[in-house]
Amino acid sequence: MKEKHGNKNKVVLTYGTFDILHYGHIRLLKRAKALGDYLIVAISTDEFNDIKGKKAYYDYETRKEMLEAIRYVDKVIPENDWEQKTKDVLDNNVDIVTMGDDWTNSARFEYLREYCDVVYLSRTENISTTRIKSDLELTNEEETKK
Repeated sequence: MKEKHGNKNKVVLTYGTFDILHYGHIRLLKRAKALGDYLIVAISTDEFNDIKGKKAYYDYETRKEMLEAIRYVDKVIPENDWEQKTKDVLDNNVDIVTMGDDWTNSARFEYLREYCDVVYLSRTENISTTRIKSDLELTNEEETKK
């Protein structure tokens, strides 16, 4: 566990693609910010999404611009690969890494407890980018049948 230094701001870091921005994202970012004083969001680059086999609708720069416009977000950094998390934590003096609870106990984040706290936040029910894409696809199929 990292030692706290005086009255320094508590820095929180989270990761994600944040492609089709929705109220679940906003609520997650609001709760992440409430854990500390300064929120950093690392968003997956287009190249990293390709490696993960994930297709984003918006490119990295557009997603970055959208996140920078959200009042809870203080800084946006690129997520280029799975292995950069320790460096991100150390370079930014991060106190807490937070993720959605679908990552609970994941080896991708648990090892960070050596450097900072790790907190999993519950997801907003009934909303996800995957669900939005699925609902839109179903709606488009229904309209095509008319």
